[in-house]
Amino acid sequence: MPREHIVVEGARQNNLKELNLKLPLHELIVVTGVSGSGKSSLAFDTIYAEGQRRYVETFSPYARQFLDRMDKPQADRIDGIPPAIAIDQTNPVRTSRSTVGTMTELNDHLKLLFARCAQLYCKGCGALVRRDTPDTISRAIARPPRERKKRGTSLGLITFPVRVPENFSEKEIRELLNKQGYTRIHRKQGRLLEVIQDRTELEPGRRARLVESLEAALRHGQGHVTVYELNTEREAHSPRKFSSSLHCPACDIHYADPIPSHFSFNSPVGACDVCRGFGRTMGIDYGLVVPDVTLSIADGAIRPWQTGTYRECLGDLKRHAKLNGVPIDVPWKRLAAKQRKWVLEGEGPESEGRWYGVKRFFEYLETKSYKMHVRVLLSKYRSYDVCTACAGARLKQESLLWRAGARKNADKVLPSASRFHPEGVSMSTETLRALPGLTIHDVVSLPISSCRTFMEDLQLPGALDEASELLLTEIRSRLRYLVDVGVGYLTLDRQSRTLSGGEVQRINLTTALGTSLVNSLFVLDEPSI
Repeated sequence: MPREHIVVEGARQNNLKELNLKLPLHELIVVTGVSGSGKSSLAFDTIYAEGQRRYVETFSPYARQFLDRMDKPQADRIDGIPPAIAIDQTNPVRTSRSTVGTMTELNDHLKLLFARCAQLYCKGCGALVRRDTPDTISRAIARPPRERKKRGTSLGLITFPVRVPENFSEKEIRELLNKQGYTRIHRKQGRLLEVIQDRTELEPGRRARLVESLEAALRHGQGHVTVYELNTEREAHSPRKFSSSLHCPACDIHYADPIPSHFSFNSPVGACDVCRGFGRTMGIDYGLVVPDVTLSIADGAIRPWQTGTYRECLGDLKRHAKLNGVPIDVPWKRLAAKQRKWVLEGEGPESEGRWYGVKRFFEYLETKSYKMHVRVLLSKYRSYDVCTACAGARLKQESLLWRAGARKNADKVLPSASRFHPEGVSMSTETLRALPGLTIHDVVSLPISSCRTFMEDLQLPGALDEASELLLTEIRSRLRYLVDVGVGYLTLDRQSRTLSGGEVQRINLTTALGTSLVNSLFVLDEPSI
């Protein structure tokens, strides 16, 4: 017969006095009492400790050495206790790499979703970048009879590029092409030859020939092919370029195949090279360097140089200021902007006998940061600035070019003007706002309630496998748990160390519930849910 109760007899842990009780299973039980009455001693130090201890005892001796083992509670007998999970209000997280998304493992699911389901848009022109096949190219270039009559002809030219290597001459390459039957060159641009594969009718009825020619052109052109439409005089119109790899033909930019690590700031593959996935960089706060703008340089406006150790730097400044006509007895705020910039940034390295500036002084200190007193000095003037390379998104530029969802899904949760604009992209703001879907940074920056709405409406492309559908279902489930416990106002990129104890407890509870464990004992410390 299955047990229906947790039976505790003779519990005397901490301030408990021979406590006997029966706790029904499959019920919500609340333990109340004044401070010091033994609530935590019963819930955590007795019931949870015994449930956790027994669960750990089921592992092999080798595995147990890697797990936290709790002492057996002082009690005569404890029966019917299931494996226990404790969820308290403490927030032990101190690293800025931990976010709500990493705590709930939603970041792991999102990076898999984007690697499988997102679409790439070129950073130069904003066009959709995808792999072309002979079949898709033939469908794109084939002209229906109605349009053929309008243009007067449906002739087209299929070409592929051949670049002349540095250790070969153009004559040698042309001879090699002649041996393979390619005798016609459409045009030459530098060391690039555009070889004619076929001249044929671009009609749906010629699909077999089109596909065969395109296959050969892609093979010889290393995945690149160009198609020209010809007019009645057989003159070529503007080219249409295609590629069998992730390559934008219009901008001639190649992109790497997506993998989950590309969408994780905790992986060196996806993390921004400048901030290394932190979203911020350390610098110098010149507001701390010059804290009192009413002082002049002579009166001590540059604070780090008022000690005897670096008094020499102040002497250098006064000497160079006199040579450059910068007054040292005028309050800092009354100096011209050009003069203040000269003091802070300098004019050249000291080795050239020029004024090195406050900036190079701190750069020199950075090279000596292995010394304790130098690190202490630097800490007094530290600033933490948003990374200029990723604008705080933590990821590399290419990872922020992938987008998931349709235009209507994105407009429902985030106005186009508020969407993230990756640093370094060439496309215009108008082009960016017209793109469908959201980047992974847009998704994690949404409130969880809005993120849930976006994921509920997200439709996956029909060609994806069942695993992608299961992945999306799991994401929706975890977001629903977070909204249900009342933390829908948080964002997935919120740093864990900034959360309150109650918020941490709710997030930990959703993490436990997301695992769909059954017959488990959850012990909560003063829940606010």
